[in-house]
Amino acid sequence: MDDLLAPAEADTAPAGNPRARYAADPARTRGREFGEVEGGVRGPRSAYQRDRDRIIHSIAFRRLKHKAQVFVAPYGDHYRTRLTHSLEVAQVGRVIARALGLDEDLTEALCLAHDIGHGPFGHAGERALQRALRDHGGFDHNAHTLRVLMRLESPYCTHEGLNLSWETLEGLAKHNGPVTGERPMPWALRELDRAFPLDLAGWPSLEAQVAALADDIAYDNHDIEDGIRAGFLSLDQILSMPFVADQWDAINRKFPGVAKDRLQRELIRSQIGWMVTDVIAETKGRIAQAGVETAQDVREAGVQLAGFSLGVAEAERALKGFMYEKLYYHPAQKRTAELADALIAGLFAAYAQDPALMPADWRAALPEGEPQRSRHIADFIAGMTDRYAIRAHAEIFGHAPEELSNV
Repeated sequence: MDDLLAPAEADTAPAGNPRARYAADPARTRGREFGEVEGGVRGPRSAYQRDRDRIIHSIAFRRLKHKAQVFVAPYGDHYRTRLTHSLEVAQVGRVIARALGLDEDLTEALCLAHDIGHGPFGHAGERALQRALRDHGGFDHNAHTLRVLMRLESPYCTHEGLNLSWETLEGLAKHNGPVTGERPMPWALRELDRAFPLDLAGWPSLEAQVAALADDIAYDNHDIEDGIRAGFLSLDQILSMPFVADQWDAINRKFPGVAKDRLQRELIRSQIGWMVTDVIAETKGRIAQAGVETAQDVREAGVQLAGFSLGVAEAERALKGFMYEKLYYHPAQKRTAELADALIAGLFAAYAQDPALMPADWRAALPEGEPQRSRHIADFIAGMTDRYAIRAHAEIFGHAPEELSNV
């Protein structure tokens, strides 16, 4: 494997971190949808560094600080939001990318942007928007991520969107694997792919595959921490899973007499380290077995190359099942989701009936015909933060559900 970590031709990898030949190379990017204005590139940054920076500086990224991760508009300051979750995903992703000789900047860009398409109230808000657009193509938060980055977030004078590189857009479109004909393609993704083809049927880069795993690792473990803090989960419940109990026993032997709250945080760190180490070792083995040597080989491998070993994959699935049963589908969470769903449905109905309720710039751009009209309203609502949606509902209807924030 060491020979595959030799610096590639025209390499732009940071000193001390040689780029593997199977890594994405910004010097060989497939380009951007729109040409760059002469003199528009600022500073000695690679294409993927510029993508990351454009994402970080976007309004859509900043709005993630008030969008729900697990809990809606929490009163406490210590709970994660979509923004802090995305930052933690990026940290995990960079660690794995560096160990594998991948492009860290592309990995980070994908991690930071992966949730930008989420509307207010997480999946509850998404379900309401999907229902509202049922006759107009539906709503999918992954496809909406591309729509935000390629069309809605438009700070430049020469083109729509952030004009990110092909590899970043490809990775966001396919971070869960190839988009095949097994189920209908979301309309937003279909239209964007028609404008700037993203090779949806092929596997994405290893950077995209790692970003997807980093997301799983981050929320699998950090949502436990928030669930315990909120009182929705107990340590005893979590320790009912043997692989977690093994980690806990090892930590107690290593740190006898340490306060339980510190040990719990050590447990989360230990589990993350266990998963990250496994991904690195398993992925290296798969790459060697597949004989992959170039970034194009990755796309043509026909299988996912980055992943957990069989044993850890089974444990991770068990952990997800536990979290759905005990936290995400907790009665209080289900009640909050019902209220959030109703709030978003009410906002959509109000704006559809009386567009004058929308801000002037959104109202002025409202198309007259369908499906564009309904999609425009959904674009506006999807961009809302939790607290903006709650405030908008109160301004229109004179009240907002008091139980929306349950922590």
